[in-house]
Amino acid sequence: MRYAEGPTTEAVVHVDAPPSAVWPLVSDIQLPGRFSAEFVRGEWHDAGGAALGARFTGHNHHDAVGDWHTTCTVVDLEPQRRFGWAVGDPEHPSALWRFELEPDGDGTRLRQWMRLGPGRTLLNDAIERMPDKEERIIDRRLAEHRVNMEATVRGIKELAETGGG
Repeated sequence: MRYAEGPTTEAVVHVDAPPSAVWPLVSDIQLPGRFSAEFVRGEWHDAGGAALGARFTGHNHHDAVGDWHTTCTVVDLEPQRRFGWAVGDPEHPSALWRFELEPDGDGTRLRQWMRLGPGRTLLNDAIERMPDKEERIIDRRLAEHRVNMEATVRGIKELAETGGG
């Protein structure tokens, strides 16, 4: 697996609530900060909130790197179906993230997905220092993302099913 191939990972869960109950949770950029060990919080650049082309700043922390923030742009939005954003330059993002909601019986199939690249990240620096370990570096990073994504979709599931928020 190579960074240039745009490696991906995802987390999927069935939520015993309709998409209309799940949507306000996935489109709230603050919410993942309640469950993720890396994403701390997000803040919209303008008062409009989740809208195509809207931008927000994501604040993050990783023990190996410290704190950093990114500017993200909403690039995929279909209410009650998809909410996706590009990290950095929307035309050449360092990552793409997306929530997808699909009706599933009386509930919702909730999927969080992400793709690394093609834009640069700190991961590229590590790969350039240790090119022989590229696959291991990417596998580890995707595993970190997957753990946080699984915690996030489980948290959303619990909130949607209990009517919390």
